[in-house]
Amino acid sequence: MPEAAPGSDVPPASIIDVSGLVLGRAASLIARRLLNGETIVVIHAEKSVVTGSRPSVLAHYTAARARGSVRSGPHYPRYADRIFRRTVRGMLPHRKGRGAAAFARLTVYLGAPAEVVRGQPVERLDSAKPNPSLRPPLTLAEISKMLGARW
Repeated sequence: MPEAAPGSDVPPASIIDVSGLVLGRAASLIARRLLNGETIVVIHAEKSVVTGSRPSVLAHYTAARARGSVRSGPHYPRYADRIFRRTVRGMLPHRKGRGAAAFARLTVYLGAPAEVVRGQPVERLDSAKPNPSLRPPLTLAEISKMLGARW
C-alpha cells in the first residue's frame, strides 16, 4: 500500500498480521478501528483461526455456504480473504453510510504481498490470541479448502 502523499489528509494504512489470531476477536477489533476512521490492511488472512469443535465449525460454514439460492443469495464466500472481509462486514453497520465507508477502508490479503509490507511496520493484535486448548483450532485455509476453494 503506498503511503499517503505529503500534505494530504489521508493517514497511511495500518498493516495488521492476523496469523494465529481468533477470527471473531480480530474482526471485532478491526471493525472498531475502521469505524474510528482508520484505513486497515490485513495480511495472512488464511492463517487466522476459528475455535470450537471441528464438526460444529465445519457445519456452520457449510450451512452458511449452502443457504439461499444461486440467483438471489445470500452469497457466502469460500476464499479465506473474503470470509475474513465478510466477518468484519457483519460487525459494521454496512447498510449505513458510515459503515459502508468504513468497510471500503478495509483491504484483506492472502499471504503478505511484498509491495504492501515493504518498509511498513506490521502490527499484531495480542488481545485476539486464542486461549490454550487441547484441540487445535481450524485455520481459515482449512475451512476454505473444505468449502471448495482452489488455490
